[in-house]
Amino acid sequence: MENLVLILKIIYGCFFCFAGIMHIIKPNFFKNFIPDFFPKLFVNYFIGFIEFFLGVGLFFDKYIEFSAISILILLILLIPIHIWDVTKKRPAIGSKKLAIVRIPFQFLLIYGIYFIYINS
Repeated sequence: MENLVLILKIIYGCFFCFAGIMHIIKPNFFKNFIPDFFPKLFVNYFIGFIEFFLGVGLFFDKYIEFSAISILILLILLIPIHIWDVTKKRPAIGSKKLAIVRIPFQFLLIYGIYFIYINS
């Protein structure tokens, strides 16, 4: 069990650090995910910094629980964005099918980070 949790921490830590960096260096890629009534560039950078620092937190024992619960909350808060993307005529990434697949994948990510949280 400890090995599985360690592997998940590494995967999630790397994934969220990478996603955070991508928000900063490729903001145009993410602009279509953000509804028009939000300040797109600010939201993009803000989410990027949050994702990066929470991902880093998964590598330090002192911050694992805080990072895991924060990522869990972030993933839950982003579910409406994924649902909104499915309803768009042209989803932000690829096809409608891909947009639909991202919703259950979001729940899989939520379960994985919850598993890290309860086992840390």
